[in-house]
Amino acid sequence: MNIPNLLTLSRIILIPIFVYFLLLNVPYGDYLAGLVFAIAALTDSLDGYLARRWEQVTKFGMVVDPLADKLLVTAALISLVELNRIAGWIAIIIIGREFAVTGLRIIKAEEGVIIPASSLGKLKTITQIIALLLVIVPGIYRPYVAVDLGMWCMYIAVVITVVSGIDYFYQSYKTSRT
Repeated sequence: MNIPNLLTLSRIILIPIFVYFLLLNVPYGDYLAGLVFAIAALTDSLDGYLARRWEQVTKFGMVVDPLADKLLVTAALISLVELNRIAGWIAIIIIGREFAVTGLRIIKAEEGVIIPASSLGKLKTITQIIALLLVIVPGIYRPYVAVDLGMWCMYIAVVITVVSGIDYFYQSYKTSRT
């Protein structure tokens, strides 16, 4: 067990804390949930950076890191649907894309092909995190912005999520034909 893997595990441990603050009526719950979500999201970047820099990339990290990311985003989406802050179809599209791409990666891995994260996949993650934070803590921008910025960002995240999913399947198709 190394520091990058501990950071990955900490992201998983932070999920119930995040959900607690978001779903239960506690003072400043949205802000606390947003803070925990932001910390958890930052560990994603930090654990990968440290693993590569310190040459501590492990099979455990390669498997658990993307799982932790999906758990965090899924927990946020389901919680926000429960709170009626986002529509269920948004969660279904985003979670469905994650299942589809993960399934594709598993199939390709069995064929000996590793599908790395693409630039569109990374952009998808960034837009999802930003959109989720803006929906989790709408008080951050509402006094200053007249439109529902969180939902506009969420719609953009959905589009990028779909496009990146299509791109993964297209790239997989292209490589299997060569």
